[in-house]
Amino acid sequence: MSESYREESDSMGIVKIPSSMYYGAQTQRAVDNFPISDEKMPIEFIRAVVRIKKAAAKVNADLGLIDRTKANAIIVACNEILEGKFDNHFPISVYQTGSGTSTNMNVNEVIANRASEILGAKLGSKLVHPNDDVNKCQSSNDVIPTAIHVASIEAIEYKLKPALNELSESLRQKSQELWDVIKTGRTHLQDATPIRMGQVFLGYYGQIERGIQRCNKAIQALSEVALGGTAVGTGTNAHPDFARLVCEQLSQDLKVEIKETTNHFQAQSTLDAVVEASGVLRTVAVSLYKIANDIRWMASGPVAGLAELTIPEVQPGSSIMPGKVNPVICESVTMASAQVMSNDYSVILCGQSGSIFELNLMLPLAAKAILSSIRLMTDSSINLKRKCIDGIEATSKGPEMVEKGFMLVTALAPVIGYDKAAEIAKYAKANGLTVRQAALKLTSIPEDELNWLLDPARMTEPGIESG
Repeated sequence: MSESYREESDSMGIVKIPSSMYYGAQTQRAVDNFPISDEKMPIEFIRAVVRIKKAAAKVNADLGLIDRTKANAIIVACNEILEGKFDNHFPISVYQTGSGTSTNMNVNEVIANRASEILGAKLGSKLVHPNDDVNKCQSSNDVIPTAIHVASIEAIEYKLKPALNELSESLRQKSQELWDVIKTGRTHLQDATPIRMGQVFLGYYGQIERGIQRCNKAIQALSEVALGGTAVGTGTNAHPDFARLVCEQLSQDLKVEIKETTNHFQAQSTLDAVVEASGVLRTVAVSLYKIANDIRWMASGPVAGLAELTIPEVQPGSSIMPGKVNPVICESVTMASAQVMSNDYSVILCGQSGSIFELNLMLPLAAKAILSSIRLMTDSSINLKRKCIDGIEATSKGPEMVEKGFMLVTALAPVIGYDKAAEIAKYAKANGLTVRQAALKLTSIPEDELNWLLDPARMTEPGIESG
């Protein structure tokens, strides 16, 4: 069946639009002008723009700047979009105008057409006007950067942080569960002094715990928004109370602080806060990478590897080797982390190269990159927790290797000196002995005292005489 069309116009003339679509002329021009990839603006970002439009309609009506009936229709249309009823009406590529004007107008047009329809008019009638009503007191230049902040705050607060909290609690519990398992520590990929497996997981817990704290700082940086600056930061064509009141409404709706910037010129011409927040996500990604990488190494084997841990077997690992099982969850985390690092570099380039005079001109890509990072870290954290960390168990391999390790000799250094302890380690290695056996031959320390000194559990505690 052939698609029917209606005609709508903008300042450049008449455009044919599919009759079933609620967007208008400027959206259709953008669809035609940017046939670049199948990557559309993230729906989380679209909804952040809609939240701004919804709050703006209420504030503009309260200020007497638009008709209350129109404002109510705009609010109803926004609520429907936020419920997901119009997700397929936002077709514009990420790779569009650098200010994101095409997406701002896409949202304006969908809201305006739906609001006009709610009031009994036809699509394209502009009974509710996309610019004069929906975009009142706004510019793409302050709405789009504000939407990046709002979407990122919402995703970090309500998706990433809960996921990290879930992961950190799992790591904390695993630390307690494995506390009595003592294994060989490693530095430089070489044997080091003993460490509790629980202490290893306590370290992972600490990384994620601090990652959550960093997320809070990112939210704080993002809470200051550009709204109110309109075209170049001067606030022309906007009511002086508009931005403050919209931010108060957004704060109430999202239950997080959103505040108008105290310096619109920096807020609109740069992406500094987004660059800062992306750096936090990169740090979280590095933490997840380290945790996943450590776990797959400690679970390597099961015969020829370290085999200190077993991890849940979730799928066959080879198309040719029967019975092989791989650490696929850990691998997925490392790849997601690598992509977040790549996204961060994109955000850096957007902040550095896109900030030209009074406006950043790489806003859509920055939005796509930071929201992608948040999604990747959210999904990876939950998946790592549920399909790997929760099911980890320790084997007997770690404790067995402690007695065979030469770094037990470190406990003797405070008693017999570094040089003598090094001599014992070398002797043990050369003669196929344990440190305990070598020390009995080369020192006069009584066996019961030697056993006390070489107790690996004591070496996992602080103190100059811990061993």
